[in-house]
Parts: sequence; C-alpha cells; structure tokens
Amino acid sequence: MELSKDKDALEKQLITFSEKRKRIFLVILLIALLFSIAIALTIGVYEISAFDVYNVIGTHLNPYGNVENLDRLHDVIVWNIRFPRILVSVAVGIALALAGAVYQGCFRNPLVEPYILGVESGAAFGAAMAIVIPSFFLSLQISAFIFGSIAVFAAYSLARIRGETPVIMLILSGVIIGSIFAAFVSILKYLATDAALREIVFWMMGGFYYSSWSDVGIILPVVIFCFFILWILGWKLNILSMGDEESRTLGVNPEFYKAIFIVIATLITAISVSAVGIIAWVGLMMPHAARMVVGPDHRYMLPSAAMMGAIYLILCDTLARTLTSAEIPVGILTSIIGAPYLMYLIRNKGKLIFGVS
Repeated sequence: MELSKDKDALEKQLITFSEKRKRIFLVILLIALLFSIAIALTIGVYEISAFDVYNVIGTHLNPYGNVENLDRLHDVIVWNIRFPRILVSVAVGIALALAGAVYQGCFRNPLVEPYILGVESGAAFGAAMAIVIPSFFLSLQISAFIFGSIAVFAAYSLARIRGETPVIMLILSGVIIGSIFAAFVSILKYLATDAALREIVFWMMGGFYYSSWSDVGIILPVVIFCFFILWILGWKLNILSMGDEESRTLGVNPEFYKAIFIVIATLITAISVSAVGIIAWVGLMMPHAARMVVGPDHRYMLPSAAMMGAIYLILCDTLARTLTSAEIPVGILTSIIGAPYLMYLIRNKGKLIFGVS
C-alpha cells in the first residue's frame, strides 16, 4: 500500500517537473522572439547603428517623443520599412505555424499543412485575377482573401456526407478544389501580359517587400485574437486528436469543434496568404519541431509552434533582404530549408512521426 502511494507521489512529481520544464521553454522562446526582433531591426542593406535604430523606435513609442528631431532617412527606413515588415513576418509565422498544428491535430495526420484545403490555390487565383483584370476586381489582398476562403468552403462542402465530414474526404476534397483553382491560375498566366505574368509569379513566391503599417493593423490583431482562442481550446484539440469515437465518449462533439478549428485556421491562413503570398513549409515544420520538444499536448505545443514560426520567418526574411542587393523571395528560402528538414524527419524520426513499427 505504501509502495503504491510512493509511486503515485513520484508520478505527480514527474508530471509537475515536466509542466515546469515546458513553461520554462515557453519563456525561453518568448525571450528568443523578442531578441530576434531587436536584432533584425538593426540589420539591413543600409547600415544604421543600433543606437539610432532604437532611438527611432523609442521616439515613436514615447507619447512625448519629438519625431521631427529624428534623421528623416533613418526614420523612414526603421519605422516605415523595417519595423512593420518584421511585425508582419511575426504575425504570418504565428498564423501559419498555428494553422499547421491545428490541421495536424484535427486530421490526425503529421503531413497536413495550412494549404491542405486549397486556400493556397484559391488565394493565388484571386491574386491573379486582381493582377490580370484590375478594373473588375477589388485590391489584390482582398481578392486573394475572398477566393482563398471560397476554396476552403467549397472543399468543406464537398467533403460533407450525411451530416459528417470524414477526414479522408476533407483532404481529398482539398486536393480536388486546389487542383481546379491551380488550373484557373494557369489559364490566367496564359492570358496575362508579360508584366502581369511576372507579377503573378513574384507574388506566388511569397515575400514581405510590400508590408506596411496597414498590413500590421489588419493581420496582427486577428492573428493574436485567434491565437488566444486556439490556446484556450487546446485541451479540446487534444481530445479531437484521439479520434471521433473517443471524443464522443468524452463528451466532445467532434464535428462542431472541428468546424471551429478549421474556420479559425483557415481565417488566419487566408489573411496571411492574401498579404504576403505563398510561404511554404512553415506550417509543416514548426508543429513538428514544437512536438519534438514539448510533446503532443496542444496547450504547450500551440504557443511553442507559434513562437518558433515567428522566429523562423524573422530569420528567413532577414536573410532574404540582406544576402544580395536584389531581394530574394522568402518562399524560396523556406522551401530550401524546409525540404531537407522533412527528409531528416522521414529518415530519423519516421517511427515517432509516422507510426512505423
């Protein structure tokens, strides 16, 4: 009897230690994120001292600061170009990593990523329409967001059978709808002028070159709000990842909560893609990296993946704008890094990730 009590007490101590370790890791990630932002602000093709950079930021953030006393060129580069660009990269990194983690949890599939339901192809079609026929469509961002959302809604409607949405049907529907929109994009590329074709291709590569404070004001609040909703519902996602039957047994309606998670993940994916184009691999890589460190508990995995995604995109964007005089699209860098990472996972973590015995 005493041995059993000692065993239970030891298990509780181990659980408590594990929880503390995860919380410490989250704090470390937050510090790393803030440090990454601070360093990225000081790096650029045009060299500005760290003192001048932080003087510009501090003056703007200080309600009593006098912006007129700042060097005009430094003010434009730091406050109007670098800072909003970095904040947008943080928001998009959080959004794509969160969406990937949510989709992987809902679909119980480690290969699922934010574009699985066709939002990528839908948004690309919307952007291409805005570029090729600008007089008949809204702005590029709004058009991309609308058609990205339409693609996901079409995929979800197609997969719904007798009041249920089987995972395999949802994934297949996403592939079908994505292929249809991809074909439409190809038609628009064929009809586009040379200038429009270059713009379409450049947009599809993804990048933060046009990021502004208006983008920050739209994307960041939505992403932060959705992050807290998903974080609060993290324990529900833990149950959903066990399967539909187990979820019903534990009193959780899988269809209802799947719809909530998919809508939120789609919203933050669509709003990100509409602003910066298609940036691949973030939503596939970051949830895996977070899961390997903090485990599958979404209460810790979601914030870990979100901060890792933000740090990763800050790094990629900083490299994109400093490696050469001509800026490299961020989507190229994330793909170059992401493909070898997935190869590593398959070769070295196959049993853990794919359940191979």
